[in-house]
Amino acid sequence: MCRDYLTQLRERIDEFQDKGVTVYAIAPSNAEFIKKFLEAFGPFPFPILGDPTKEAYTQLGHKTSPKWKLLSQAVVGFIFGKVKNFIPDDERQKKVVLTSMKKADVYIQGGTYVYSEKGKLIWHHVDSSPEDHAKIDTVLQKV
Repeated sequence: MCRDYLTQLRERIDEFQDKGVTVYAIAPSNAEFIKKFLEAFGPFPFPILGDPTKEAYTQLGHKTSPKWKLLSQAVVGFIFGKVKNFIPDDERQKKVVLTSMKKADVYIQGGTYVYSEKGKLIWHHVDSSPEDHAKIDTVLQKV
């Protein structure tokens, strides 16, 4: 789960709700981990659902990036100040992040999907890297 992106969604949820949009987040995690994430980083005004087998991620074309690539990007980003709060100061949040790095698939890239009320895909964006999330403004324009 990209906690920064979820935080941005949380902060701007009213803009989605004003347009009649329901937001769901899907994480490549099980219910137990999502519960711990919510206890440390929540609450969120939208449900966070789990896809621990990554079946939906795989069917939607999401890829798992090589571990060495993402770790090197994180180190370079940290050194040059582009990655902030990589490891949170808050002990509860830090524990969740470190557990995620060890046990969860933090290397699978996510995406953003906009569906009509009838379930028709209107627009989507598949992240190519951790910093390649769809911009919230772009998603709002698409809805």
